[in-house]
Amino acid sequence: MTYLLPSVFKDLKDFEKFFVGFDDQVHHLKRLHDDLTKNIPNYPPYNIRKTGDNTYTIEIAVAGFGQGEIDIELDGGRLVVRGNASADADTNDYIFKGIASRAFTRSFAIDDKVEVKNAELFNGMLRIALERMVPEQNKPKKVPVKTKGDKQLLQEEDK
Repeated sequence: MTYLLPSVFKDLKDFEKFFVGFDDQVHHLKRLHDDLTKNIPNYPPYNIRKTGDNTYTIEIAVAGFGQGEIDIELDGGRLVVRGNASADADTNDYIFKGIASRAFTRSFAIDDKVEVKNAELFNGMLRIALERMVPEQNKPKKVPVKTKGDKQLLQEEDK
């Protein structure tokens, strides 16, 4: 497994003995790293915000794009956002054109337990609301502490 680990982990001695059975996850991370670093785009700019314990928002600056020109797709652990702006009728009218309206594709790796809750376009910003769905059995819960001499409590629990 160590041949797949990023160089930062190769320096950690005996790393593997603490993480047994994570080969699939390491392969997945390696594949994701390779896909994402092949062509690192810088357009359009974006922010990723943590808005709560289990909620996130991805904000993408998409000035010039209309609602029908943006496509959001969830595909195998990847959130893919595509924009395809319609061409201006007459581009010769511009003295200077600094607002880009070229097609784009942005991909984000997201966990299987993260769901897209909402997507809205407002003032040139596309906001995608995400929420990590935590199953009830995985949520933290309080465990009452009992005393050995409390017979009434033990009898009630046996019922």
